[in-house]
Amino acid sequence: MKSTAVDAVIRGLKAAGVSVVCYLPDSLFKELYPALDNDPDIRTIRVTNEGEGAAICGGLFLSGKRAALIMENSGLRASVEPLARMGLGAGIPVVMIMSYRGDIGENNWWAVPHGITMEPVLQALRIPYSVQRHEDDIERAITDAYELAYSSYYHTAVALSGSIVR
Repeated sequence: MKSTAVDAVIRGLKAAGVSVVCYLPDSLFKELYPALDNDPDIRTIRVTNEGEGAAICGGLFLSGKRAALIMENSGLRASVEPLARMGLGAGIPVVMIMSYRGDIGENNWWAVPHGITMEPVLQALRIPYSVQRHEDDIERAITDAYELAYSSYYHTAVALSGSIVR
C-alpha cells in the first residue's frame, strides 16, 4: 500500500470522526497499521479475530465514539454472527474497511475464495458496500460509509482493491 493511500485512509477516518480503530493485521494493509499506531488522534486495538473487533466497535458506538474495523475481507466470514446480532437485532452499526483479497488481479490461489464469498456475504447481511480501486476515491468512500451507517443504524463496508493495495 503506497504511503499516499495510507494517508487517504487516515484522512477519511479523521474526517468521519473516528477515534478508535480495531484491526487484525493482513499483508495488503501492512503499511497502514504502523501509521495508525503512530497517529496521536487514533487509538488502535489489535484483536485476535474479526468477530471480536466487530463487538468492540459496536460497544464503542454505544459509548458515543466512532470506531472502524479494519481487516482482510476473509474476516467478514469470521464476524458474521456479531454483525448479524448487532445490525439486524439491535441497530448498532459497524463500519468495516477491508482489503479485497481475491479480486481481479489476485495472484495467490488461497485468496481466491475470499473474493468469491465477500460480496455474497455482504449482500446476504444486507450490508451496503463500495469497492474502491482508485486512491482518489478512498477518503470520500470512508466518509460516505460513516454517513450511511450512522443515519441508518446499520453496518457499511469499504473494500480497497486494485492499485490501492497492490
